[in-house]
Amino acid sequence: MIERVSLFTSKRDLLLFALLSFIILLISLFLEYRAYQKFIVFDSALVDATVLKQYVKSKNNRTYQVLKLKSSDGLVFYTTAKKSLQDIKNQEIQLEVWPKDLDFYKYLTTFYGPSKIIKINEAKSTKQSLNEFISSSHKEKEITNIYQALYTATPLDFKLQKSFSTLGVSHLLAISGFHLGVLSALLFFFLRPIYGYMQDRFFPYRNSKRDLFVIVGLLLFAYMLFLDSPPSLIRAFGMLIVGFVLYDRGIKIVSMQTLFITVLLLLSLFPRLFFSLGFWLSASGVFYIFLFLIHFKDLSKTWQFLLLPLWVYLLMLPFSLAIFENFSIYHPLSIIWTMLFTLFYPLSIFIHFIGFGDIFDPALLWLLNLGKEGVLAGLNQYLFLFYILLSLGAIFSRRVLYALLLFGCSLFIYAIYHVAQF
Repeated sequence: MIERVSLFTSKRDLLLFALLSFIILLISLFLEYRAYQKFIVFDSALVDATVLKQYVKSKNNRTYQVLKLKSSDGLVFYTTAKKSLQDIKNQEIQLEVWPKDLDFYKYLTTFYGPSKIIKINEAKSTKQSLNEFISSSHKEKEITNIYQALYTATPLDFKLQKSFSTLGVSHLLAISGFHLGVLSALLFFFLRPIYGYMQDRFFPYRNSKRDLFVIVGLLLFAYMLFLDSPPSLIRAFGMLIVGFVLYDRGIKIVSMQTLFITVLLLLSLFPRLFFSLGFWLSASGVFYIFLFLIHFKDLSKTWQFLLLPLWVYLLMLPFSLAIFENFSIYHPLSIIWTMLFTLFYPLSIFIHFIGFGDIFDPALLWLLNLGKEGVLAGLNQYLFLFYILLSLGAIFSRRVLYALLLFGCSLFIYAIYHVAQF
């Protein structure tokens, strides 16, 4: 068997790639800055946006609605509206925004902009129609929200977010590499016999793997655009493209270089990803998977299959506690839920198409009830920073790798002990 080679064989190659990425980043930032100047050139700006979230808030004896919006240009910002505003979640609106005191940093991240709604588009988008189809299959609003998050990247309500973070399964509701992997496998499974039939009769000289990847890649790209390109999905799709290109040229895929190339290219092309928590969490999950596969490549496939879920759980636990801070006695069961999700996700899509989308509703309600019982078990930010540095060191040293694993195990014991005290 021919051994695959690394893409970068010298420090010079690596530095040249980093320099190229830096130049692309400067161009991207320049274009973003021009768009920013255009946005603030007048006292107000007309913006077409989609309502991602809508909820009521009370402050200083005043009740109003908060809207989280994403513009057609990719801006994500908050604004407020009257309490009497009807439910316009997931609808497209046009509004006048006053970007007072808006600096370039806030423009790239998330900002608050006072506004006035000018027009609400009553015509239903494809995503709204799909969400209504999902809603028609379920009686419980919470269950509807779960499936909408899974299929159309609709944001979860705060209570649901808390329940799933308590159960340690928030990653299953954020569409990323896990979902993309399942979808790409399904597409290959269904398209391969069709392509094989056509290839045998019309173009036997074609490379079937390459052609099928292009077809699947285009379908997944269309799906990503349909979902308004969530950061975690951008990372997954970028890695899919980079991974195939490297594989097609006989270059090693399971390598930190692959992750490094993907992350650097995406950050260069889309600077907003620097400030996306979903992007970094998605990249971190791949990092720890690769860390395991690189250091324990000599283990049998069976042992890798059995140990990898436990490894990822323990090494992603510091992220979970540092960001979400919720933990419960059921949190470790996320290993099982994650493995079962591989079957649940495609099956749930199928049963919605045949009109039995509510089959799993009782099980999901049971799971949500488990997520209501939890405690706060946060991780100190300095310890978390130390953990990040330890993770980077583990790339080069097996001893540091074991220290990293010890950190994750110790934190798990601490969290279990914390739960036992309540």
